[in-house]
Amino acid sequence: MILSPLALILGLVVGQRLGELIIARRNTRRLLAQGAREVGAGHYPLFLALHTAWLATLALVVDPWKWPNPALIGAYLALQLARLWVISSLGPYWTTRIITLDHAPLVRRGPFRLIRHPNYIIVAAEIAVLPLAFGAWRTALVFSALNAALLAWRIRIEDQALAARRAAP
Repeated sequence: MILSPLALILGLVVGQRLGELIIARRNTRRLLAQGAREVGAGHYPLFLALHTAWLATLALVVDPWKWPNPALIGAYLALQLARLWVISSLGPYWTTRIITLDHAPLVRRGPFRLIRHPNYIIVAAEIAVLPLAFGAWRTALVFSALNAALLAWRIRIEDQALAARRAAP
């Protein structure tokens, strides 16, 4: 069975995301058992819907046999390395939800030494780069705008939840 370039890439992305959801769920359960609390749970289904719709739209609008731009696929792969850096830097605190454990120190290693929300920058770039690699600029534009709106909401919630921990020594 020969997979089209699009099917192969989307399959890899979906597999990666499902693996990340498993890790996130495990970390979430462990953190909640330690007394953490979730903040802003209402927006979480919107992110799941956005990412699912993004991948589904790519499957619908891109010619499955079109070869992607190699430089942009390379950029997407570099973003995956950056994503792994974020996940490994947060370790047991990495989740896909906003989970805060009041007595835990904020992570200040890895990319968090440089910027406050590195994962959101990476995701924003992914949402643009993957469609652009296949020439689907409209998909990149629409989903980038939707993601920016959701991220603005999420970052506001996350910053409020972490404010007390940021002020702690």
